[in-house]
Amino acid sequence: MNSEVIKTVPKKATKPKKRKSSGSLDVQKSRMGWLFIAPFLIGFFLVYLPMIFDSIKFSFSEIEMLDGGYVLNNVGFNNYQTALESSEFKSVLIGSITDLIFSVPAIVIFALFMAVLLNQKMRGRAIFRAIFFIPVIVSTGIIESIDAKNTLASIQQNGNLAEEGSISGGSAGGQILSALDVKSLFSGLQIGSGLVDYVVGLLNDVYGIVNKSGVQMLIFLSGLQSISPAIYESCHIDGASSWETFWKITFPMISPMILVNAVYTVIDSFTSETNSVMQHISQTYEQIGPGEEIATAMSWMYFLVIVLLLAVVAGILGAYVFYQRKDV
Repeated sequence: MNSEVIKTVPKKATKPKKRKSSGSLDVQKSRMGWLFIAPFLIGFFLVYLPMIFDSIKFSFSEIEMLDGGYVLNNVGFNNYQTALESSEFKSVLIGSITDLIFSVPAIVIFALFMAVLLNQKMRGRAIFRAIFFIPVIVSTGIIESIDAKNTLASIQQNGNLAEEGSISGGSAGGQILSALDVKSLFSGLQIGSGLVDYVVGLLNDVYGIVNKSGVQMLIFLSGLQSISPAIYESCHIDGASSWETFWKITFPMISPMILVNAVYTVIDSFTSETNSVMQHISQTYEQIGPGEEIATAMSWMYFLVIVLLLAVVAGILGAYVFYQRKDV
């Protein structure tokens, strides 16, 4: 028998296919970020952006009502000029800005102080955090309208401003301060009357400060908990005191949160329903005649003032913000 020799040809080794890289980790995070904000962007471009364009057109126009609708007649800057000539609008706007300049530092400092305290290891820490965040929940929705009719809230928020010289007033707080004779105590220390009125106003407005500092306190807490405990341990080993640790470690590393909370407080104050400028614009809008166009012009002027103040706040605080470098 003839034996057949079968020769086997070795197959060529196939190279494994390279998987296409979807990018670095930073690129993937960036894509996920765009995915999360996609609903907002869609709603902004489809709903809010056309409304913004219409609002700008209304501020430069006069509305003429017709049987089948209305016609916009261009009047230039007449609506803005009319708004600037309104002494009531100017006084309300200046008063709101002045109130903001004094109230924002108080709210941010109080929120930082409470966040540092609530970040300490103690019993019932979660309960205390919930208690200080309750005003944020109470001041939203229908509960806000109920709270506005509350006697205590009305006393705290609408007290005698002239008598106590407070930021937001408060006759009940003024009676307490009068009983304690706080003004006499400060005057005995040879402190200026302006600073005395400011401190008294802050004490009178404790209700408002606590009510507006809940979100800021949570932001500060998240920032404090992101600081590595190893840094505090090394400072303790080197013999640094708690005071030195706060100013050398905690305060610089929490400074980005100070900037965020300052910007948030400014926006929250200007967009609040209890804001005097917002109330004045709403009253002007409801007036018969060219009230809608003038109110729209006031709104855009108010918006420009807010943007300018935010730029000033970000410019001042941004120069002192410390950003921790991360090794790549």
